[in-house]
Amino acid sequence: MSDDNVLIVIPARMAASRLPGKPMADINGEPMIVHVWRRAMAAQLGWVLVATDSEEIAGAVRSAGGEARLSLRAHENGSSRVEEALEGHDPERRIEVVVNLQGDLPTIAPQSIRACLAPLGDGAVDIATLATEITREEERDNPNVVKIAGSPVGPSRLRALYFSRARIPSGPGPHYHHIGIYAYRRAALERYVRLPPSPLEMQERLEQLRALEAGMRIDAAIVDAVPLGVDTPADLERARALLAR
Repeated sequence: MSDDNVLIVIPARMAASRLPGKPMADINGEPMIVHVWRRAMAAQLGWVLVATDSEEIAGAVRSAGGEARLSLRAHENGSSRVEEALEGHDPERRIEVVVNLQGDLPTIAPQSIRACLAPLGDGAVDIATLATEITREEERDNPNVVKIAGSPVGPSRLRALYFSRARIPSGPGPHYHHIGIYAYRRAALERYVRLPPSPLEMQERLEQLRALEAGMRIDAAIVDAVPLGVDTPADLERARALLAR
């Protein structure tokens, strides 16, 4: 897989129930979306594109030297917005792998973004993602920490069998925290966004279950650290402190 055939798309929208205007939240002098864009650029994986419904977000990214594409229609999830951006960016279909990087991960390590692509070296894998072992007991039953259960297929990779907000599996461990970044083969992304919402997806409120229910294979590379996801004002303060170091 050549880096020339990889596109990282960062979907970003202004509407957020717990932290309105989140992508433009100031973190030490720059909008959060610019911090995420810089992390994606540092991963050195081909093209990086911010897909957004907001002229303000697009303008901030362009002012920092990045590329942004406006999405003019509503989307049910980030993956759908990513697919629209892909089609507009690459109608010639040169891109083979698309990375969906959430726009609220300003502390994600560039090497973690690169690690997400590793499972796609196996031709049987449709979608790749990341996981890290849970070490804090309180996270095992925290519904805001999405867990992944899977079969080991190597020292640092799992084949995903299920995702849940509950503790899975039920035994003593290990348990894994799922990190919400996805690397799709192009055909897998195109198939996924055309599938209807699935029963388990709606019950768990986890869109990746739609792919599993459709028989698609998701493998997770295991990494050492969980990036901070910014969903609340408290998270934002933590991000400011971490990035000020």
